[in-house]
Amino acid sequence: MTSSFATCDLCDAHKNDSSGDFQVLPPVFRDFGAVRRFCGPVVTLKCFEDNTLVKAALDSVGFEETPAGRIGKVLVVDGGGSLRRALLGGNLGAAAAKNGWAGVVIDGCVRDVAELAVLDVGIRALASMPLPTEKRNEGQTDMAVQLQGVWVRPGNWLYADEDGIVLSARRLT
Repeated sequence: MTSSFATCDLCDAHKNDSSGDFQVLPPVFRDFGAVRRFCGPVVTLKCFEDNTLVKAALDSVGFEETPAGRIGKVLVVDGGGSLRRALLGGNLGAAAAKNGWAGVVIDGCVRDVAELAVLDVGIRALASMPLPTEKRNEGQTDMAVQLQGVWVRPGNWLYADEDGIVLSARRLT
C-alpha cells in the first residue's frame, strides 16, 4: 500500500494516547528492502531459528482485495531477537515481493542483503547473518507476539518509514 503518511505525523497526532492502541517500536530495526515506506494490516507468526512458517506465509497471497483497492499486508515475525540464524533471505524476499506483501518486519536476522536491497517490498530486521535456519516445522501463527517489548496483534496496522515503525489497533490513513 502506498498511502501518504509520515510516522512523525502519526506520533504527533497520537502522542497522548494512553489506551495502548498506538505504539512505537524501538529504533533497533534496520532497513533491508527497496521499499522504505510501507504500511498494512499485520499478520503475525512466532518462530525461533526456524523459518518454515516464514516461507509458508510469504509463499501465500500477501494482499487483501477491498472496495478501495488492493491492500498489501505486513508479516511481523517474532524471531525471539535471535542474532544466530537468518529467518529471511533472497528467495523468501523475492516471494514476498512477487506475492504482493507490503512488508516484512523481523525481530531477528536476514541474509542475502544485496538481493533484498533491490526487491520491491519493505523489509526490516535487526541485523544480517549469513547462517540459515534449521527446518524443524516449529512455530505459531496468528497470535499476539512481542517485538522488543511491544505487543503486536494480528489485524493491527503497521506503518514504517525512514523515521521508524508505529503500530495502531486500527487503520490511520
